[in-house]
Amino acid sequence: MRRKLTAKQRTKLFFKSIVCITIISVCAILSITNIIGIEEKTKEKKELTQKLEDLKDEEKILHDDVEKLKDPEYAARYAREKYFYSKNGEKILKIN
Repeated sequence: MRRKLTAKQRTKLFFKSIVCITIISVCAILSITNIIGIEEKTKEKKELTQKLEDLKDEEKILHDDVEKLKDPEYAARYAREKYFYSKNGEKILKIN
């Protein structure tokens, strides 16, 4: 047998339902916001990881160049090619 609810009980049940729905909605919104934030941070991490790898590669290339420039013959040849320095009696012709 079903028991009928009084007006006071229905009012309490209505407000409890509203409170529960509100709490569930707030939790859902916060969860979705956090999930979106995590996805953004994951993308940012991937981009920064790639940038770090690129910078490490560049650092290795620069380190190798520094090691090569310690050799006087290489440094002299590099300066002649890059900055058009010449030895005594040499003439530089720039060809495009």
